Amino acid sequence: MDLSPEIQQGIQRLGYQFVPFLMAVVAHEFGHGLMAYWWGDKTAEESGRLTLNPIPHIDPIGTLLFPMMNMAFGMTVMFGWARPVPIDPRRFRKFRPGLFWVSLAGPLMNFIMAVICGMLFCAISKWVSPTFMFYKEFGTMLEFGVYINYGLGIFNLLPLPPLDGSKMVESFLSFSAMQKYERIARFSPFILLALIFTGAIHFIGVPILFMGDLTLSLLTFAFRV
Repeated sequence: MDLSPEIQQGIQRLGYQFVPFLMAVVAHEFGHGLMAYWWGDKTAEESGRLTLNPIPHIDPIGTLLFPMMNMAFGMTVMFGWARPVPIDPRRFRKFRPGLFWVSLAGPLMNFIMAVICGMLFCAISKWVSPTFMFYKEFGTMLEFGVYINYGLGIFNLLPLPPLDGSKMVESFLSFSAMQKYERIARFSPFILLALIFTGAIHFIGVPILFMGDLTLSLLTFAFRV
Protein backbone atom coordinates (compact mmCIF):
# COMPACT_ATOMS: atom_id res chain seq x y z
CA MET A 1 0.00 0.00 0.00
CA ASP A 2 1.37 3.38 -1.04
CA LEU A 3 1.41 6.04 1.65
CA SER A 4 0.49 9.63 0.91
CA PRO A 5 3.36 12.17 0.76
CA GLU A 6 2.03 13.82 3.95
CA ILE A 7 2.18 10.54 5.90
CA GLN A 8 5.62 9.77 4.52
CA GLN A 9 6.86 13.21 5.60
CA GLY A 10 5.34 12.71 9.06
CA ILE A 11 7.07 9.35 9.47
CA GLN A 12 10.36 10.87 8.32
CA ARG A 13 10.03 13.76 10.80
CA LEU A 14 9.22 11.28 13.55
CA GLY A 15 12.31 9.24 12.70
CA TYR A 16 14.59 12.28 12.73
CA GLN A 17 13.13 13.92 15.83
CA PHE A 18 12.21 11.17 18.29
CA VAL A 19 15.74 10.43 19.55
CA PRO A 20 16.67 14.12 20.19
CA PHE A 21 13.20 14.68 21.68
CA LEU A 22 13.63 11.72 24.06
CA MET A 23 17.08 12.96 25.07
CA ALA A 24 15.66 16.44 25.68
CA VAL A 25 12.81 15.39 28.00
CA VAL A 26 15.06 12.94 29.90
CA ALA A 27 17.76 15.60 30.37
CA HIS A 28 15.09 18.05 31.54
CA GLU A 29 13.83 15.75 34.30
CA PHE A 30 17.34 14.64 35.23
CA GLY A 31 18.27 18.30 35.67
CA HIS A 32 15.43 18.81 38.15
CA GLY A 33 16.39 15.70 40.11
CA LEU A 34 20.10 16.52 40.19
CA MET A 35 19.55 20.09 41.37
CA ALA A 36 17.11 18.87 44.04
CA TYR A 37 19.78 16.42 45.22
CA TRP A 38 22.27 19.27 45.53
CA TRP A 39 19.74 21.20 47.62
CA GLY A 40 19.23 18.27 49.99
CA ASP A 41 16.21 16.50 48.51
CA LYS A 42 17.06 12.88 47.63
CA THR A 43 13.51 11.93 46.61
CA ALA A 44 14.44 11.51 42.94
CA GLU A 45 17.40 9.29 43.81
CA GLU A 46 15.34 7.20 46.23
CA SER A 47 12.69 6.77 43.51
CA GLY A 48 15.23 5.56 40.96
CA ARG A 49 14.70 8.66 38.82
CA LEU A 50 18.11 10.32 39.18
CA THR A 51 19.28 8.67 35.98
CA LEU A 52 19.77 9.37 32.29
CA ASN A 53 18.24 6.00 31.45
CA PRO A 54 15.11 7.02 29.48
CA ILE A 55 12.94 4.08 30.53
CA PRO A 56 12.02 5.32 34.07
CA HIS A 57 11.18 8.76 32.64
CA ILE A 58 8.86 7.64 29.83
CA ASP A 59 5.24 8.76 30.05
CA PRO A 60 3.10 6.64 27.68
CA ILE A 61 1.03 9.63 26.60
CA GLY A 62 3.47 12.55 26.80
CA THR A 63 6.58 10.74 25.57
CA LEU A 64 5.10 8.30 23.06
CA LEU A 65 1.50 8.96 21.95
CA PHE A 66 1.40 12.77 21.96
CA PRO A 67 4.64 13.27 19.96
CA MET A 68 3.46 10.78 17.36
CA MET A 69 0.12 12.57 17.11
CA ASN A 70 1.64 16.01 16.66
CA MET A 71 3.88 14.65 13.91
CA ALA A 72 0.83 13.06 12.26
CA PHE A 73 -0.98 16.41 12.34
CA GLY A 74 1.91 18.15 10.63
CA MET A 75 3.71 19.93 13.48
CA THR A 76 7.26 20.66 12.35
CA VAL A 77 8.93 20.26 15.76
CA MET A 78 8.12 17.41 18.11
CA PHE A 79 6.56 18.35 21.44
CA GLY A 80 5.69 16.36 24.55
CA TRP A 81 6.83 15.58 28.08
CA ALA A 82 8.28 12.91 30.36
CA ARG A 83 7.11 11.71 33.78
CA PRO A 84 7.85 14.50 36.28
CA VAL A 85 10.70 13.67 38.64
CA PRO A 86 9.37 13.51 42.24
CA ILE A 87 10.54 16.52 44.25
CA ASP A 88 9.89 17.28 47.93
CA PRO A 89 10.64 20.99 48.55
CA ARG A 90 10.29 20.41 52.32
CA ARG A 91 13.64 18.64 52.19
CA PHE A 92 15.49 21.58 50.62
CA ARG A 93 18.14 23.16 52.82
CA LYS A 94 16.54 26.52 52.03
CA PHE A 95 13.04 26.47 50.58
CA ARG A 96 12.90 29.56 48.36
CA PRO A 97 16.31 29.44 46.67
CA GLY A 98 15.95 25.66 46.39
CA LEU A 99 12.58 25.97 44.68
CA PHE A 100 13.95 28.58 42.27
CA TRP A 101 17.07 26.68 41.22
CA VAL A 102 15.40 23.28 41.03
CA SER A 103 12.69 24.76 38.79
CA LEU A 104 15.26 26.50 36.59
CA ALA A 105 17.44 23.38 36.33
CA GLY A 106 15.17 21.62 33.79
CA PRO A 107 15.14 24.43 31.21
CA LEU A 108 18.80 25.16 31.92
CA MET A 109 19.69 21.53 31.15
CA ASN A 110 17.81 21.86 27.85
CA PHE A 111 19.79 24.96 26.91
CA ILE A 112 23.03 23.10 27.66
CA MET A 113 21.81 20.16 25.57
CA ALA A 114 20.99 22.55 22.70
CA VAL A 115 24.58 23.80 22.67
CA ILE A 116 25.96 20.25 22.87
CA CYS A 117 23.78 19.20 19.92
CA GLY A 118 25.01 22.22 17.98
CA MET A 119 28.65 21.39 18.73
CA LEU A 120 28.21 17.78 17.64
CA PHE A 121 26.41 18.94 14.48
CA CYS A 122 29.36 21.19 13.59
CA ALA A 123 31.88 18.48 14.48
CA ILE A 124 30.17 15.99 12.16
CA SER A 125 29.89 18.58 9.40
CA LYS A 126 33.61 19.35 9.63
CA TRP A 127 35.29 16.05 10.41
CA VAL A 128 32.98 13.27 9.17
CA SER A 129 32.97 12.40 5.49
CA PRO A 130 29.63 12.91 3.68
CA THR A 131 30.10 9.38 2.36
CA PHE A 132 29.54 8.00 5.88
CA MET A 133 26.40 5.84 5.83
CA PHE A 134 24.45 7.86 8.43
CA TYR A 135 25.97 11.29 7.76
CA LYS A 136 22.67 12.94 6.81
CA GLU A 137 20.65 11.19 9.53
CA PHE A 138 22.99 12.11 12.40
CA GLY A 139 23.35 15.68 11.16
CA THR A 140 19.60 16.16 10.81
CA MET A 141 18.86 14.69 14.25
CA LEU A 142 21.44 16.92 15.92
CA GLU A 143 20.15 20.01 14.12
CA PHE A 144 16.61 19.20 15.26
CA GLY A 145 18.03 18.60 18.75
CA VAL A 146 19.08 22.25 18.96
CA TYR A 147 15.56 23.55 18.29
CA ILE A 148 13.75 20.86 20.29
CA ASN A 149 15.80 21.59 23.39
CA TYR A 150 15.31 25.35 23.08
CA GLY A 151 11.60 24.76 22.49
CA LEU A 152 11.20 22.57 25.57
CA GLY A 153 13.26 24.88 27.75
CA ILE A 154 11.58 28.12 26.69
CA PHE A 155 8.07 26.63 26.87
CA ASN A 156 8.65 25.47 30.44
CA LEU A 157 9.72 28.98 31.45
CA LEU A 158 6.18 30.26 30.84
CA PRO A 159 4.80 31.47 34.21
CA LEU A 160 1.76 29.21 33.96
CA PRO A 161 1.21 26.63 36.74
CA PRO A 162 2.45 23.92 36.91
CA LEU A 163 5.23 24.80 34.41
CA ASP A 164 8.72 25.51 35.75
CA GLY A 165 8.36 29.24 35.21
CA SER A 166 5.46 29.36 37.66
CA LYS A 167 7.54 27.64 40.35
CA MET A 168 10.29 30.21 39.84
CA VAL A 169 7.70 32.97 40.35
CA GLU A 170 6.38 31.21 43.46
CA SER A 171 9.83 31.25 45.04
CA PHE A 172 9.42 35.03 45.41
CA LEU A 173 5.82 34.97 46.74
CA SER A 174 4.46 34.75 50.26
CA PHE A 175 2.80 31.48 51.26
CA SER A 176 -0.73 32.91 50.87
CA ALA A 177 0.10 34.47 47.49
CA MET A 178 1.65 31.17 46.41
CA GLN A 179 -1.58 29.31 47.21
CA LYS A 180 -3.66 31.80 45.22
CA TYR A 181 -1.25 31.62 42.29
CA GLU A 182 -1.38 27.81 42.22
CA ARG A 183 -5.17 27.95 41.77
CA ILE A 184 -4.54 29.02 38.19
CA ALA A 185 -3.32 25.45 37.52
CA ARG A 186 -6.90 24.18 37.11
CA PHE A 187 -7.32 26.56 34.16
CA SER A 188 -3.88 25.95 32.63
CA PRO A 189 -5.00 23.26 30.13
CA PHE A 190 -7.74 25.56 28.83
CA ILE A 191 -5.35 28.52 28.64
CA LEU A 192 -2.86 26.43 26.67
CA LEU A 193 -5.58 25.18 24.33
CA ALA A 194 -6.76 28.75 23.78
CA LEU A 195 -3.18 29.83 22.99
CA ILE A 196 -2.81 26.94 20.54
CA PHE A 197 -6.13 27.39 18.73
CA THR A 198 -5.80 31.17 18.45
CA GLY A 199 -2.24 30.86 17.23
CA ALA A 200 -0.98 33.01 20.10
CA ILE A 201 1.34 30.19 21.19
CA HIS A 202 3.46 30.98 18.14
CA PHE A 203 4.95 33.91 20.05
CA ILE A 204 7.34 31.49 21.77
CA GLY A 205 8.50 30.36 18.34
CA VAL A 206 10.34 33.66 17.91
CA PRO A 207 12.87 33.15 20.75
CA ILE A 208 13.14 29.43 19.90
CA LEU A 209 14.11 30.13 16.29
CA PHE A 210 16.31 33.06 17.31
CA MET A 211 18.27 31.05 19.89
CA GLY A 212 18.54 28.02 17.62
CA ASP A 213 19.74 30.04 14.64
CA LEU A 214 22.13 32.08 16.82
CA THR A 215 23.62 28.96 18.41
CA LEU A 216 24.21 27.25 15.08
CA SER A 217 25.61 30.44 13.52
CA LEU A 218 28.09 31.04 16.36
CA LEU A 219 29.19 27.42 16.51
CA THR A 220 29.50 27.20 12.73
CA PHE A 221 31.79 30.24 12.89
CA ALA A 222 33.76 28.80 15.83
CA PHE A 223 34.25 25.43 14.12
CA ARG A 224 35.06 27.12 10.78
CA VAL A 225 32.48 24.90 9.08
